[in-house]
Amino acid sequence: MLRKFTGILGSSVAVAALVIGLSAAQAQDADAAPDLDKPVAKVGQSVITEADLAYAAQDYAQQLQRVPPTEWRKVLTDVLVEMNLLAEAGAEEKLAETDDFKRLMAFERTRALRNAYFQKYIQSAITEDEVKAAYEAEYANYQGAPEINAAHILIEKEDEAKDIIKQLEGGADFAELAKEKSTGPSGPNGGDLGFFGKGQMVPEFETAAFALKPGEFTKEPVQTQFGYHVILNKEARTQSAPAFETAEGQIRQELVLTKFREVLEELKAKNTVEIIGADADEAKAEESKK
Repeated sequence: MLRKFTGILGSSVAVAALVIGLSAAQAQDADAAPDLDKPVAKVGQSVITEADLAYAAQDYAQQLQRVPPTEWRKVLTDVLVEMNLLAEAGAEEKLAETDDFKRLMAFERTRALRNAYFQKYIQSAITEDEVKAAYEAEYANYQGAPEINAAHILIEKEDEAKDIIKQLEGGADFAELAKEKSTGPSGPNGGDLGFFGKGQMVPEFETAAFALKPGEFTKEPVQTQFGYHVILNKEARTQSAPAFETAEGQIRQELVLTKFREVLEELKAKNTVEIIGADADEAKAEESKK
């Protein structure tokens, strides 16, 4: 749940930033920062601003993914117009004076303050240097899984596959035989299957392929559900560590999660937390498991 929360919050902020960026691109001075108080629309006595668009973009981040970015501002403006129309109608009916509404506003204030604190003191507190240091520490002694670059010649009958093995033992070129004899889709490419790791091929094929040394081919046909294979191990290697750009997002998310837990423990130590009523016993039981 915590991972889901940090991921959604991050994507929401990114969408909001892009909405504001679209506004800046439309401004006469392209270098000027967007004015968050700039009016976008008016509904009765209410004014919709650029800031409202940004907040709405955070709330509707997932829905916006189904809309082309060039239409985001129009969609959000329409949403806010409808929202304000209903809100003004609710105000006229004095719904804001009800106890239920006041309780809801107290909850919304708490949630908004939580999100603001999380963004400023947890998510934004993780620096680029910290992410790079964590990446270097995690992959300093990285041992990747084994991979091989294999080629194969797929034949329907076992005796024909054995004949191909004899030709290979006599010095025939594997790639040329694959182009001429293989019934598999990789045949025109010399039977080349590219690099693959364990778990990506059917078991019989994988066992035989990984048992070969680079440059070796199977001395007996390997039967699978597809037919009979003659397999060549062209090259072996271990998977390299992912590039920083590839791993950055996941590492940053993990650092944010760690920071979140640290801050939460600090705040718990400074404040009294008491679970009241029927949930108290369950809370104590959960705490004792830690």
